[in-house]
Amino acid sequence: MKLSQFKFNLPQEKIAQYPALNRDTCRLMVLHRSTGDVEHKDFVNLLDYFNEHDLFVFNNTRVFPARLFANKEKTGALIEVFLLRELNAEFFLWDVIVDPARKIRIGNKLFFGEDGSVVAEVIDNTTNRGRTLRFLFDGDHEEFKQMLYGLGEAPVPRYVGRPTEAEDADRYQTLFATEEGAVCAPSAGLHFSKQMLTRMDIKGVDTAFVTFHNGLNQFQSADVEDLSKNKIDSEQMSISTATVNRVNEARDKGQHILSIGTSTMRALETAVVGTFGRIKEYEGWTNKFIYPPYDFRVADSLLVNFHLPVTPQIMLSAAFGGYEQTMNAYEIALKEDYQFGPFGDALLIVD
Repeated sequence: MKLSQFKFNLPQEKIAQYPALNRDTCRLMVLHRSTGDVEHKDFVNLLDYFNEHDLFVFNNTRVFPARLFANKEKTGALIEVFLLRELNAEFFLWDVIVDPARKIRIGNKLFFGEDGSVVAEVIDNTTNRGRTLRFLFDGDHEEFKQMLYGLGEAPVPRYVGRPTEAEDADRYQTLFATEEGAVCAPSAGLHFSKQMLTRMDIKGVDTAFVTFHNGLNQFQSADVEDLSKNKIDSEQMSISTATVNRVNEARDKGQHILSIGTSTMRALETAVVGTFGRIKEYEGWTNKFIYPPYDFRVADSLLVNFHLPVTPQIMLSAAFGGYEQTMNAYEIALKEDYQFGPFGDALLIVD
């Protein structure tokens, strides 16, 4: 497939700036991949498509306040510092992205906080915009993390089109986020409210969790026309024995398995073994890039948001739902004023 096949015009006003007032009150489009038929529902109708003992698999990653601002030494230039991952807890080393990058070189110092009392030194260049920072901190690791996160804000994508607000710390986090490590929320999971989780329990729908720490891949578009040559950064993930046992049981019993989001689907497909859709325990990294055509072996349903053009998420969605049917659903979404992005509406692909 070609990158250009996933290009379409997405007006800024179609990207939701805020989530629905209640998490589960967004719209839900249902795409039946066996026929291409589309239904227009509300998210509260999600359970109508599942039965007792069907399995919903969630990503329990937790977003940390990854976006910080600093001033460069001497010039005072304002620099955005986007935390990616901690490299060494003992020496306070972090892998980051800086913007504007052209101003930041090895040896430069950055000053954080209103009084500039938190200092970091650039000790390495990793990519065009990537840097390794060593924070100069006199204290233990827990004190450092508390201080660092206190300086940060929720990493809501810039394409949402508004400044980050204090309320985004809750808005941009799922209710079941327990494992810290993501710089991007698993957006399909943002729709699940306490009430929806209770309704799932009453209906007897089961849950399982993978951990997939979403990285900058979630913000970035593919950049080569031939998708077979596209590469994405590795992201950390894990799947526990308990989740493996429940997923494999569901496969054996013919119960429906719903992947909540593309990151969950990538985790499941990374851990699959053999041709029968069973998975194994996994602890490590993956750079699995899924685009059409692809033979999915674990989940038989997928819940996603409406994603931006030429992103890995829309490509995975199209691989699952069928390219022509998925892009037709996107065309309908644009005409029917569905909202796109992490705070937007949801798409359920079944059958």
